[in-house]
Amino acid sequence: MTPDLAAPLRDALLEADFTFDAVGDLLGEVAHAALMRNETTPAGRRAEAEPGPLATLVRLFLLQRTVTADEADAALPGLVDRLTTAGMLVRSVGEVAARLDCRPYGTDHGLDLWVVSDLTPGLDGGPQRVATDHVLGISAASTSLAQLTLRQEVGTSLDLGTGCGVQALHLAEHSDRVVATDVNQRALAVARFNAALNGVADRVDVRDGSFFAPVAGERFDLIATNPPFVISPATGERLVYRDSGLPGDRVVEHIVRTAPDHLTDGGWCQVLANWVIAADRSWDERLADWLPDECDAFVVQREVLDPAAYVELWLKDSGHHGAPDYFQRYDTWLSWLEEQRVAGVGFGWINLRRTGTADGVRELLEWPYDVEQPIAPAIAGWADAAATAVEPGTRLVVREDVRQETVGAVGAEDPATIVLRQQRGLRRARQVDTVAAALVGACDGELAVGQILAAVAQLLELDPAATTADRMAEVTELVREGFLVAAPAPRAQLRA
Repeated sequence: MTPDLAAPLRDALLEADFTFDAVGDLLGEVAHAALMRNETTPAGRRAEAEPGPLATLVRLFLLQRTVTADEADAALPGLVDRLTTAGMLVRSVGEVAARLDCRPYGTDHGLDLWVVSDLTPGLDGGPQRVATDHVLGISAASTSLAQLTLRQEVGTSLDLGTGCGVQALHLAEHSDRVVATDVNQRALAVARFNAALNGVADRVDVRDGSFFAPVAGERFDLIATNPPFVISPATGERLVYRDSGLPGDRVVEHIVRTAPDHLTDGGWCQVLANWVIAADRSWDERLADWLPDECDAFVVQREVLDPAAYVELWLKDSGHHGAPDYFQRYDTWLSWLEEQRVAGVGFGWINLRRTGTADGVRELLEWPYDVEQPIAPAIAGWADAAATAVEPGTRLVVREDVRQETVGAVGAEDPATIVLRQQRGLRRARQVDTVAAALVGACDGELAVGQILAAVAQLLELDPAATTADRMAEVTELVREGFLVAAPAPRAQLRA
């Protein structure tokens, strides 16, 4: 794909209204959901029944079905032969088929984008082996990273292991300059084309090289990466989009340990990754050893797979399920995990913020529960909480989405259980006692924490000084977990 095709292709896609919302409207909720599961039959029924360029492009690219030459020419006027020469289409006497995927993509900010990649493997359950230099398109992992990545305006950002370039497209929305790196030559070409297709080629610098080698000596305000993190025995062919060539989870450890050298002060590195859960050590203790001293770190384990389920997942991903060598590959991979004493594989987020101090705040949290998406604002909120000094003189307010739930016997004077529950972000819940509930309920920014605790202690006939001293650690936890936030500065202070 050459950049000179990007502008005319974008014009044709816009003219056909080949956008995420329009495709959703054409297919309907049921068919669109089935297509997300790689099942094309419901979508095919809808697209075959609709005339026009939009339905043609859906069948051609998303369903990987042939269309007539006349339909292709109507949907991509003047482009079919050029796209065929460039390798995006293949044309026979009367039919046209796609050799690359071109998929509409909508951002949370309402932008319409398009992402070119290799064709989605395994549609309708059919066996389809992917090449070692396969360029993965939009996946659940890439969407998760997009939801995780902070979106404040920054000067420079790095998409480490860019693949088709979808993260670079997101970063270009709020970065003056984006560097995107990869070792897959086909991915580099596709990423450059996608940058041109979406009108951001002037802000996206695509570079060839492994890990941080292409950016030696450079620092960034934001690094986002979905590295090739699959934990495998590295036997047989290496699929570059998911296999790093390093043993175990060494690729993730390397990124976490090295990233601070490439972050500006206050800069972030956000990693979507797998990690080993060892048979003889807890996951959080193991990952804590990786975390750099000069960074605040928020690590969230979202999911755990046992070794068998993990092997099955990635053998299906590579199109080996049902192949003649499936059982041999399965046995080899599973045996290797057992030899490495891998009890399970964790999946989640590693968020690092460079502070430059040696006493960074760390939290390693197991959180398999439903969260609000995008989750990025909650990550930013965590950093704000980590930077909040909590002292008796601190003024706090209860976060507006926090609700209190009480459980107790009918007619009882006091509840047996009090739970504070967040409605947004991570949606954490915390059981508290009467003192903590009273404190949180009184936090409106008018009184300092010490004043509130003293008043609550007097009401409950407790010692005010002892109560304040005993409860400050709990107040700090309530701030760290996002139930309480720093009160806005008084107006006079803001004017000053």
